[in-house]
Amino acid sequence: MNQITVADAAVAFEPWLEPTDAELDAIDAEMPLITAEADLLDAYVTVMDRPATELDVRRIRRARRRVLAARRDLANRTAGIELPEVGA
Repeated sequence: MNQITVADAAVAFEPWLEPTDAELDAIDAEMPLITAEADLLDAYVTVMDRPATELDVRRIRRARRRVLAARRDLANRTAGIELPEVGA
């Protein structure tokens, strides 16, 4: 079993472990897609324990469309732009 030492805990809060500005910008650029995917997941979770009603089906369909639109927008926005690699 691995034990966490005091030195490990101190290193966990070092400033160099914070995300860079480029990484935060990449997250901001992807936030509409992240939100749309979370909404789609929420729509699926809603109907997990019961039969889907027509309203549920429409909610899932709209959420899928929002995900596709967000992916399209992100792809069009980042076309030709090289995003930094995370952890590089």
